[in-house]
Amino acid sequence: MSGLRFAPHTEDDIREMLGSLGLSSLDDLYDHVPPQVLLDRPLNIPDGVSEMELLEDLRRLAARNRHADDLVCFAGGGVYDHYVPAAVWALAGRSEFQTSYTPYQPELSQGVLQALFEYQSMICDLTELEVSNASLYDGATALVEAVNLARAATGRNRVLVADTVDPRYVETLRTYGRGAGYQAEMLPSTGGRSVVPVVGEVACVVLQHPNAFGILERARDVFAAARAAGARAIHVFDPLSLGVLAPPGELGADIAVAEGQVLGNHLSFGGPYLGVIAAGMQDVRRMPGRIAGETVDADGRPGYVLTLQAREQHIRREKATSNICTNQTLMAIAAAVYLAWLGPRGLVELGDASAAKAGYAAERLTAVPGVRLTYRGEAFFKEFALSFEGPTAQWVREALAQWGFLVGPVIEGSLLVACTERRTKEEIDGLAQAMGEVLG
Repeated sequence: MSGLRFAPHTEDDIREMLGSLGLSSLDDLYDHVPPQVLLDRPLNIPDGVSEMELLEDLRRLAARNRHADDLVCFAGGGVYDHYVPAAVWALAGRSEFQTSYTPYQPELSQGVLQALFEYQSMICDLTELEVSNASLYDGATALVEAVNLARAATGRNRVLVADTVDPRYVETLRTYGRGAGYQAEMLPSTGGRSVVPVVGEVACVVLQHPNAFGILERARDVFAAARAAGARAIHVFDPLSLGVLAPPGELGADIAVAEGQVLGNHLSFGGPYLGVIAAGMQDVRRMPGRIAGETVDADGRPGYVLTLQAREQHIRREKATSNICTNQTLMAIAAAVYLAWLGPRGLVELGDASAAKAGYAAERLTAVPGVRLTYRGEAFFKEFALSFEGPTAQWVREALAQWGFLVGPVIEGSLLVACTERRTKEEIDGLAQAMGEVLG
């Protein structure tokens, strides 16, 4: 068999194995497989190459990418170019964290467990909710887990989702829903903001605030309507908005989820990122993934353990709250370091700077002939949507890239422009000038 050249077993190993099984050849191992699904020819795998040749080939492939640092980044849509302090990955990148596995043995994992406990505590402080887990895969899967939690808690199956939620989150929810037996029903919006729903027998109402267009939603009213009907109110939030906006718990959310990339994690060509979830104490035993808890040992000294791991890996499948059996420990530790570095005052300053720069950018860009805000008159946080007279938003986006500006993505025909604390007045003025050249 052609695959033997990639196997670690010697001919003697194979003969001994076949002898023990009473078989004459490796092909006999597959007698039970229908012949129509067996490949009757060797795999089309090229000959191997040396390490030097392989690395050179990978370098050529990597050189085809344009790094975000090569462009001025005004990209948004859920992933943002915030400043990552050097201290974050100097600490999170230590070998003790990078090589750690699931901390099943607390006596060997106190450092990792304490870091995760501190991360959870910071997320609870941010959201003003009572319990957080030790992280999930990303923001979209965190929303799926929140919906699963709400369905289990309410015993209902209908899921209402505002149509101003990030389209990627909605598609992920639909994918999971097909297997779980529910469909995401979309709530309408007007002027870029969701209408307050008339809620019936539903499991949850999902609202993103600020929403996918950067606009501030009627969050208190939407969440109040959901809770009045016995549904869980789920808030998709931006962690770095909470220095200037009210936290999910204060707004009336039962569950809060977020993409944690903004918390000390680089753009990294799209990942790995970090799923954030927090909820009230009434849902602590339905929380997906794992929770790190603080306790004391036999001598009364503080210690940390994994607790409330109600997942498939540990209990019967039908009783599990989730099939997620891991988390993003390294990214969560980076988030904890970042939040400790930033502090409450820094969070306010960062939010103020992002909002002010986005406001200035909106003024400069809409002064360009043929450019307007898609949703005029609505308050936004750090990003906003633009529409154009004539060219499509996608064409404008690609043209701006040639001028050295990374903008976007395009959502429902509008171009998103995001401003973090990293963007300077000169860069914003440069984007406005390039926009004028592109459209002129």
